[in-house]
Amino acid sequence: MSVDAWLVLATVLAVVAIAATDRVPAVAAMGASVAFLLVSGAIEDDVALSGLSSPATATIALLYVVAGGVAATGALSLVIDRLLFGKRNTIARLAGTTAAMSAFVPNTPLVALAAPRAIRWSRSNGRSASALLMPLSFASILGGVITLLGTSTNLVVSDAIRSAGDEPLGMFEVTRVGLPVALVGVAVLAIATPFLLRNRTAAGESMRATARNFQLQMVVAPGGPLDGQTVSTAGLRHLDGMYLAAIERAGGVVTARPETEVTGGDRLYFVGDVTRVIDLQDVAGLQSAEQPHVIDAAGPGSRLYEAVVAPRSDLSGRTLKDAGFRGRYGAAVLAVHRADEELRGKLGTIPINAGDVLLVLAGDDFGRRWREHGDFALVSSVDEPPPPRRARAWVAALAFVGMLALAATGVLTLLAASALAAAVMVLGRVLGPSEARRAVDLNVVLTIAMSISLGNAAASTGLAAEIADRLVSLGSSWGTFGLLLVTIVATQLLTEVLSNSGAAALMVPIGMAAAAGVGGDPRDFAIAVLVGASCSFLTPIGYQTNLMVYGLGGYRFTDFTRLGFPLTVSCALVTAGLLSV
Repeated sequence: MSVDAWLVLATVLAVVAIAATDRVPAVAAMGASVAFLLVSGAIEDDVALSGLSSPATATIALLYVVAGGVAATGALSLVIDRLLFGKRNTIARLAGTTAAMSAFVPNTPLVALAAPRAIRWSRSNGRSASALLMPLSFASILGGVITLLGTSTNLVVSDAIRSAGDEPLGMFEVTRVGLPVALVGVAVLAIATPFLLRNRTAAGESMRATARNFQLQMVVAPGGPLDGQTVSTAGLRHLDGMYLAAIERAGGVVTARPETEVTGGDRLYFVGDVTRVIDLQDVAGLQSAEQPHVIDAAGPGSRLYEAVVAPRSDLSGRTLKDAGFRGRYGAAVLAVHRADEELRGKLGTIPINAGDVLLVLAGDDFGRRWREHGDFALVSSVDEPPPPRRARAWVAALAFVGMLALAATGVLTLLAASALAAAVMVLGRVLGPSEARRAVDLNVVLTIAMSISLGNAAASTGLAAEIADRLVSLGSSWGTFGLLLVTIVATQLLTEVLSNSGAAALMVPIGMAAAAGVGGDPRDFAIAVLVGASCSFLTPIGYQTNLMVYGLGGYRFTDFTRLGFPLTVSCALVTAGLLSV
């Protein structure tokens, strides 16, 4: 290999290692790597800028605006409420409908809308939300491989094919593979979920009536009505939907027995369902441990939100105090839920992890301002969401359907069709200009741009061809099927530690070069990479929607591996089998 190829390889390995630590945002690591390769002379200016100038990058940004407009009108919510949930064949109905919708609607906003509704439906029907949320995420991923529009990864693959000198993918070109993969995946979910996905709402544990318990810290007001009373006489022993877990006094922990006396200044640790945690705010003699911040955040328009910390959020690894949460977000954190872990200590001193669910008291504009921000994977109101703009629903529907029709028939490219639809959303007053800007997840767009540049760097320096030769020697004994399978598995493993778009951008040049080694169709190998990069089921951090439901469902890390492994294997085998025929 050339010196430049070795330099690109070392840089890519460094990016993968940094991404695996989850301490540096992917966009920063990839951006720094592209800058390093440019300064070192390993790549030319046009390669370094190829991601920013790519049609895929612009298309993805525009699709965020289109999806934001559809969500704002409530049109998508109506479909979700009517089709996704039912008391019979719940998992099959949920997975099948979600996959079908995700073929045309980006899966991240789809899950963001559907997850809170799944939780409310579970509560009203006496079901565990954990039985629905992971299948919801997985089904949205499966549906994303049915059409070109299903996920941003598909657009990255299409752009990589274009960069290689071939025609980009058509709207339904991947359907011949993606549809069977999705059907098999939905069947696996319907059959395997009851056996492999453990119910995180344990039977008989009335104090843990929901899989998502928050810990709220309250302080006994000195001289208040509870000062000097026992836990039992104060009415803190038998609480509906929550329990008193511990009492902190003078730096030590006191066991919360019925006869234990509480005194002014005691810090009480309550654990319970979000809807019951809120009720503690009304108990006379108790005040939030975050009282100054709560007073500042409370107001006539204040509301409660649940916010899921994103994998590469600025909050990850920092305490609320260090991050200046109150000043930055204009909100107060009342409680924190962490999957499979009971948190102790003052809220301001607890390091926040990706996937943590924060119970936030803020103004009624908190959801609008931060829902699409990279710091949070999901922001949803605990009470009823603000009324949608139904009067503009016909404009949003016209723009969305028109975009699909124009792109599918080839009248316009997907870039041109999405630009037209985004313009209609703004000019038709579905979204204001500032709302359109906020709808675009800039971190995701820039991450995709940098990953495209890295992929082109691997192709231009000959690194992709060198790695392809190794893949051919590894999988050639099994013929085309073996090489396709090796390519898919390599992509699936890479996408668990790197972003989906990053894995796709790096693997498409390698896959297309490997196809030449066995006389295969380069487009088929590119589609194999598309499926491998999208089908990320093994960990909660491998895909944005997985992380969104991780904390909400109260899952353990291994729950994703348990249910995701058969899905991963089935996707790989079905894809390799179909493309090798």
